[in-house]
Amino acid sequence: MTSDFKSEPFNSPLETGLRSLAILEAAFPSCYDLQRLVEMDYLVVHSADVGGPASLHAPLPLRAGELLVRRQLIERGLLLMMSKGLIERRVTTDGIQYVAGDTASPYLASLTAPYTLQLRERARWLVDNFAGFSTEEIRGLIHRFFEHWTSEFETAKAIG
Repeated sequence: MTSDFKSEPFNSPLETGLRSLAILEAAFPSCYDLQRLVEMDYLVVHSADVGGPASLHAPLPLRAGELLVRRQLIERGLLLMMSKGLIERRVTTDGIQYVAGDTASPYLASLTAPYTLQLRERARWLVDNFAGFSTEEIRGLIHRFFEHWTSEFETAKAIG
């Protein structure tokens, strides 16, 4: 099943691109690679899982599969935001990195929907709390939560 914004706005290129844009704007002038954006996107959506503000999306019990499909969705969102000049791609010695463009802050400031305001708040919280973490540390953090959810699911399944 392909994601089509007209029929599936959840995790469409527009939504994932907007989340990446908010993360990159909060992190500016830092650049992130695609893998870091995938993990940061997961954490901005499920911020309550790591002691942050209420999550943007409902806490589904089988979230572990999200990371498997998230990479392609984030990539499509980045392409959309780059086509509008909101995100820039840079080739560095560390590989391909993404950074918020000059128009990112004014664009995000013009959006006043509650979801966008909450997204920007969570992106700032995320960057403030996890910018110093290595990709491996963030991956380990997410992995620990997956292990916890899997064990809870298995326990509930055994009881049911």
